[in-house]
Amino acid sequence: MKKKYVKDSMVTLAKVMQPSDANPGGIVHGGAVMKEIDNAAGVVAIRHAGNLAVTASIDRIDFHNMIFIGEMITIKASINMAGRTSMEIGVRVDAEDLLKGTTRHVASAYLTFVAVDKSTGRPLEVPELVLETEDEKRRNKQAVKRKELRMALKDFEAGCRKDPLSCIAQIQ
Repeated sequence: MKKKYVKDSMVTLAKVMQPSDANPGGIVHGGAVMKEIDNAAGVVAIRHAGNLAVTASIDRIDFHNMIFIGEMITIKASINMAGRTSMEIGVRVDAEDLLKGTTRHVASAYLTFVAVDKSTGRPLEVPELVLETEDEKRRNKQAVKRKELRMALKDFEAGCRKDPLSCIAQIQ
């Protein structure tokens, strides 16, 4: 399988936020931003996998500032890590006040996608990720740590379902 570079799949999308994206006070809904984050991350995952890819999980979305109707959001997404069938995609969202010409960081997110066969829905292997820059290597190392934490949390949660009392004791 051919190896791929981070730059091969990264994407930048832009959208002017409309009244349908916002509440009556003119503040954009977090869900509208989450949809755009998922769209951008999905493009990256599909580009890297060379196949259909689906959202498996969203580690976190942090909202740093409000977004208002009429502002343009720019969503930058790139792959941080490629496993056997899964990929972690990092996303940064900035908002620009088009009249003032000011830009601010408004949201960040980490999503995991899995490449799947379109006809069977079964996971497919993805290309190895080639890391070129120090920033890409740093992001990859952080993504590996996040994956380890996700897996440990899944194990902990599975144990809690089997034995809730011992789970409570572990939390205390």
